[in-house]
Amino acid sequence: MLVQLSLVFIIVWLLVLRWERRRMIQLASKFGSPNLWQLPVIGHSYVFIGSDEDRMTAFQKLGRKTNNTKEGIISFWQGHKLYLSISDPKSAEFILKNCLEKDDIMKISRLTTGNGTVFAPVKIWRPRRKVLAPTFSPKNLLEFAKIFSRQSDIMVEQLKPVAHSKDVSIWNFVNTYTLDSVCESTLGVSIHAQKLIEQPLLKSLEQITILDSARMCQPWLYSDTIYKMMPAYKRHTKCRKMIFDFINEVIRAKRNLMQEEKSLLKSESEQAVRQEGVRSFLELLIESSGGDKGYTDLELQEETVVLVVAGTDTSAVGTSFTILLLSKHLDVQEKIYQELQEVFGDSKRPIVPEDLPRLKYLDAVIRESLRLYPPVPVIVRKVENEITLPSGETLVKGTGILVHIWAINRNPKYWGDDADLFRPERFIDTPLKHPAAFISFSYGPRACLGYQYAMMSMKTAMANLLRNYQFLPASNAGTKQPIRLRFDIMMKSVENFTVQIKPRF
Repeated sequence: MLVQLSLVFIIVWLLVLRWERRRMIQLASKFGSPNLWQLPVIGHSYVFIGSDEDRMTAFQKLGRKTNNTKEGIISFWQGHKLYLSISDPKSAEFILKNCLEKDDIMKISRLTTGNGTVFAPVKIWRPRRKVLAPTFSPKNLLEFAKIFSRQSDIMVEQLKPVAHSKDVSIWNFVNTYTLDSVCESTLGVSIHAQKLIEQPLLKSLEQITILDSARMCQPWLYSDTIYKMMPAYKRHTKCRKMIFDFINEVIRAKRNLMQEEKSLLKSESEQAVRQEGVRSFLELLIESSGGDKGYTDLELQEETVVLVVAGTDTSAVGTSFTILLLSKHLDVQEKIYQELQEVFGDSKRPIVPEDLPRLKYLDAVIRESLRLYPPVPVIVRKVENEITLPSGETLVKGTGILVHIWAINRNPKYWGDDADLFRPERFIDTPLKHPAAFISFSYGPRACLGYQYAMMSMKTAMANLLRNYQFLPASNAGTKQPIRLRFDIMMKSVENFTVQIKPRF
């Protein structure tokens, strides 16, 4: 009797659920793919089961299917939640400007970032962004360029012992460079990650992204109640505690130091001189939010965690993919080197901010690398109120929107038949056919504030590396062999960005 009642309850619940989602079902039928089979209860989430490489392969297949449709839209279900994958720049622009709320699935990341601006609800994001935006002023960014130059010099030195090795994973060298740069510019502390064998902070950051990305693709783990019963939650908690303890200690020390300096520097002129020096994002946030009456320690923690996590991985992934692509395109690498010769000659002088605008071809190469291999391949938004796309299709409230950055950046309707080819000249020869055709740092009001910061970090790192080294393909990787990819929030190389390194001198 109990079993029969349970079955009746389940059937009734499914019927009610279907009735409530009848308009979503109609919408899904308009954009459904005949080759994408939907299973009961779990929908299409089965395609994301497997390794992090399997998940990225699934996202790539979804992106290509989306590009092959007339509207650049395809539907899929994660459990009972409908998502539309979008690869048309016009539709993507409309969504990113009008649907500012992050999808509910991103609540998973708030376990680490709290209400940091990247994943925060709009009501929290909007006022915080107003405080955060001025800290990315051109003046501040120019000061941070000096940090990039100094830290990339260290990276060049760290590569010397392995430069003659057969195959080298460039990832750890680049990732520790970006971590050192981010910690110094964001937190105002030097952690010397590049010179340490063990980097517990870096390991915790990497483990967190792996755990979060796996959970995002498995709807049966969305419930916090269920997830907290899983072994993964214990690992997540341990990593999160390590990150939070480090950040909170820095915040306390920085507040105390700023208070001491304020007491010592009595006159306005003395304080003005102090403010002319390089100040970290953390100091700028404390001051711009109102000092002691501004952000709480928790709010500072949330924002600095976002800056450290996003700043480290985004620049590291972008730089590493650029190196990997250059190892396969030696002609492009040689053009960059000639440009560097024009700017620096044979001098060993440090890179200064004024050098970066002169490196126009290097800039195009990095952008082309970001187009083909965007660090964040997909982002998700939520339709909070019924809206109509420029194409005339009406989206139902509650629908999730997967803005497929990887597919948008490779959409042949906007990039041509050679959209999958690495051709940096496309960023020099012709303007974009649509402003949202290249959105590796997102687009619209919630686009990445640190875009220029990341570009400066990548350009400085690449310039310093290519002044000193030539990068060649790994011994088992041909120039035409595709790059195997994996997904752990960021998109990365399965082979961990392995190349051969040859000193130029």
